[in-house]
Amino acid sequence: MERLVGKKAPIFEMKAVSGDGQEFIKVKLDDYKGKWLVMFFYPLDFTFVCPTEITGYSKRVDEFKKLNAELLAVSTDSEYSHQAWIKGNLGKINFPLASDFTKTVSRDFGVLVEEDGVALRGLFIIDPEGNVRYSVIHDLNIGRSVDETLRVLAALQTGGLCPIDWHPGEETL
Repeated sequence: MERLVGKKAPIFEMKAVSGDGQEFIKVKLDDYKGKWLVMFFYPLDFTFVCPTEITGYSKRVDEFKKLNAELLAVSTDSEYSHQAWIKGNLGKINFPLASDFTKTVSRDFGVLVEEDGVALRGLFIIDPEGNVRYSVIHDLNIGRSVDETLRVLAALQTGGLCPIDWHPGEETL
């Protein structure tokens, strides 16, 4: 797989459902120009670890907004599955769920498990100019850390060198 960090993010356009499950929308990379985008892939709706991540990020959306960042969650489920999940046991969230039903976006970002047709838990931070600045890909069984995502986002925005265990408000090198 070719690295994405330091390169322009793959261009995408996907069907999605709004966080309240009330409307179908389209989301595309250009929608996020001028803002940071935290785009994260998850395997499937109606599973076990996925709702913990989605609701965890949703609860802290204001912290991302303070850093001029938007959140977008993506899986290979349809937008109809996303809507049923939101209206069912997931509940309202504060960002859209995008459908990569064709698996093109998951493949372009290097997270698709071809034989299963699902995405690994990939997370990408894209800067306001559309460049991938950070990526991490987890095994299907391991959830991500909202704290670590916020820490890395803040570190990227310093423009400085951030040593191990750096936290916002601390000196950079």
